[in-house]
Amino acid sequence: MSDRSEKQSWGPLWIMRPGGTRPIDGYTVPSVLWSMPALRWYVGGGVSLLWVFSAGTEIVRAAPTTASTVAGITLLCVYALAFLVATPINWTLRPMRRALPILAVFALSFLLWPWLGWGVGALWTYVGVVIATALLPWRVTWMSVFGLAGLALLFDVIDAGWNPDVLWVPAIIASISLMMAAFMRSIDSLARMRAAQREVERLAAERERGRVARDIHDILGHSLTVITVKTELARRLVDADPERAKAELAEVEALSRGALADVRATVAGFRGVSVSGELAAARVALAAVDIVLDAPATTDAVAPEHRELAGWVVREGVTNVVRHARATRCRIRLDPGRIAVEDDGIGPVEGEAGTGLAGLRERVDAAGGRLAVGRSDLGGFRLEVTL
Repeated sequence: MSDRSEKQSWGPLWIMRPGGTRPIDGYTVPSVLWSMPALRWYVGGGVSLLWVFSAGTEIVRAAPTTASTVAGITLLCVYALAFLVATPINWTLRPMRRALPILAVFALSFLLWPWLGWGVGALWTYVGVVIATALLPWRVTWMSVFGLAGLALLFDVIDAGWNPDVLWVPAIIASISLMMAAFMRSIDSLARMRAAQREVERLAAERERGRVARDIHDILGHSLTVITVKTELARRLVDADPERAKAELAEVEALSRGALADVRATVAGFRGVSVSGELAAARVALAAVDIVLDAPATTDAVAPEHRELAGWVVREGVTNVVRHARATRCRIRLDPGRIAVEDDGIGPVEGEAGTGLAGLRERVDAAGGRLAVGRSDLGGFRLEVTL
């Protein structure tokens, strides 16, 4: 288990840093008591302390002197404070150690024995709530709650004898504690789902960044290769054939504008690639470097759902032919279950695997196809995708 996973198992996941994605596992006991989650807990827990007024009334009635009254009320306030801080302290503890604050609150209730006697069990509702907020395993939670309720029933029977009224306190302890435990687990599950959603969003963002980077590489790799070739050709033709040089430069301008538009569309997420468009672009690119193209006149053989992928295959294959192959002939085959780009150049180079081929392989794998590279029967390089 990683250090992060181990830390996350220390505290309940529903206690999160404001704006963060992790539980407050890095807090010490003093600092956790003043954390924002603890302050939110104090508000809710403080409202529940209205119930201690009845215990305060009993202390005042039972105290023989003013000093005894002050001592009893002071201890009752200590008990209430212990109830409030027990839950935040549990956030910093491993599950097996969360019993310590629970037992501490339970033991503090007996300090009020001189005033409440056997009626001290009426305060154990707060012990049950601390058990519930500790997010212990369900079996431990319900066994502890029912055990606490049973002990409260025993104290009431000893104090007042058997009558229907002695069931009220145990019933309140069990019902409030179990409802609180269920509520805490619901919040915990919601927090886990939100954390999982954030993780999915993060992975999706990383995947989208990878897609944009891959698309920009494919766009600029192809376009800049053709622009470079045409610019070199135009430079050679400036003196020999100025009109042809102007035509080549015009095509360079069009290519650069098209590449810029493609980059903008890719970043916006609306860019599409068609095999027919890539085939037309291949004719222009290969003609610029005097490579003869053998390709079908139409793209009807490619299924509609595979035409975008086929366009990427043609683009990557033709880019490699223009950039690396030193070929005189290029052949493109578009069959129902196969797209291939081959040439008669220098063939595959051992250990060569560019970013373009890596990106194309990801696309093919995502579409459930298979990409293969090797030597073609023309004597050069072969890029083949089967679907």
